[in-house]
Amino acid sequence: MSLYGQWVKPEEDLQPGEQQPYEYFANDFFDFIVVDECHRSSAREDSEWRKILEHFSSATQLGLTATPKAVEGANNIEYFGEPVYTYSLSQGIQDGFLAPYRVTQSFLNIDLEGYHAAPDEKDINGIPLDELYTRDQYGRKISITRRQKVVAHRITQMLKHIGRMTKSIVFCPDQEEADVMRNILIQENQDKMKKYPNYVVRITSDDRVGKALLDDFIDPDMEQPVI
Repeated sequence: MSLYGQWVKPEEDLQPGEQQPYEYFANDFFDFIVVDECHRSSAREDSEWRKILEHFSSATQLGLTATPKAVEGANNIEYFGEPVYTYSLSQGIQDGFLAPYRVTQSFLNIDLEGYHAAPDEKDINGIPLDELYTRDQYGRKISITRRQKVVAHRITQMLKHIGRMTKSIVFCPDQEEADVMRNILIQENQDKMKKYPNYVVRITSDDRVGKALLDDFIDPDMEQPVI
């Protein structure tokens, strides 16, 4: 059985004297609980998921994560204990399951300092802007065309340095931003687009055409999609 769905209700939705859905099950109902992505809400001491795990504390609980979290109030090891099995990133690369990667540092002043809107500045729809936007808000609360173009240009220049056909993933905060970045990257790579119509594609959950190309992107023997 999967602990998913209406296992927890917001406290304000509970009627007086009503139990949480998981509380209708005995504490020893489960023998074994697997928590995937356990660095998320189950790691937080004040999360609803933690309450579920604590309710079924008699069960053996196994936490799985590729990105363990260890901050105050949310520590995987503090709750689940020391890892019983670890498969390292380097081992995954060596075994061929993961792609080798390279790290490059590229900074934009607008990312480091934030975007300070001028007094009475408005967006293209005439809506007044907030005084300050930070990097985590770009693509969500505000889209800055010049920043998008600079990012796309730097990605293109990097590919020109390491190889234009190097399979590359560009992560965007939402699907609309991904569509914008795809179009800008297409403009930056017109020469490749003429030869490879799928050189740049958007692969997101609601993009039927893009999702159909996912297997080709993953396949190392398929030249395109590239970005």
